[in-house]
Amino acid sequence: MSARGETQGAPPEGAAARAGTAFAELYRVVARLRAPDGCPWDREQTPRSLRGGLVEETYELIEAIDEGDAEHIREEAGDLFLLATMISYMHEEAGEFRVDEALDGIAEKLIRRHPHVFGDAKAETPDKVLKQWQEIKEKVEGRRPKNSILDEVPRALPPLERAYKVQKKAAKVGFDWPRSEEVWAKAREELAEAEAACEAAARSGDHAALEAEIGDLLFSIVNLARWLGVDPALALSRTNEKFTRRFRHVERRMAEQGRELSAGEMRLMDELWEEAKRAEH
Repeated sequence: MSARGETQGAPPEGAAARAGTAFAELYRVVARLRAPDGCPWDREQTPRSLRGGLVEETYELIEAIDEGDAEHIREEAGDLFLLATMISYMHEEAGEFRVDEALDGIAEKLIRRHPHVFGDAKAETPDKVLKQWQEIKEKVEGRRPKNSILDEVPRALPPLERAYKVQKKAAKVGFDWPRSEEVWAKAREELAEAEAACEAAARSGDHAALEAEIGDLLFSIVNLARWLGVDPALALSRTNEKFTRRFRHVERRMAEQGRELSAGEMRLMDELWEEAKRAEH
């Protein structure tokens, strides 16, 4: 019997069959879109061209999760399934691998890396699970250990997320600040250095040092968020939404008064911004 057949704790009766039928329909739709007489836009897409959409849809799913809106989560999860299926199907068209092979591969990997669930191994804590996971990758799957623990963080990640994960990896082996006061102090230090670099750039016109100091400042803020248990990408995403919501209020109220958005109307726009803040509270 295959590893998949040995799994226990089956889903509710009929759920797996419904999921299989639904995915088969998604596969059929994707294949039709990519057919010679399918959609011109879908046919010209490539895995590379869909990368940006993949990131965007991931963030939209994160936003839906933050909102706790199940219907929105369902919709955004579907969009992510679509892109993953479309990209895999493109590789199937090229004869590189089939979609079902990608699905089989991840199912088999999950079973192999969870012997405490699908076998007789013991791993009672999340830390033990992660340790076991790494040992299986190296000893069972033959993956070479990384030269650095930081090699485990993909370089393709957006800079904010990569900074966060790099810092988490370093902290995991003890390379971390011992107290929050020192983290705050480092952020203030980097802010002062960025201000000094800004003044120097204004005199010399050289922005290279300013860019470096702004990078250090952003890195220190990411580190502060990590130390305080806040995911900086999620925090920034929420702030982006807050800014967007308030600015739209300003736009709407300015239009109601027949006024145009401009630097000369900054006083009124600031009043309307404060109005939006009060409305939220």
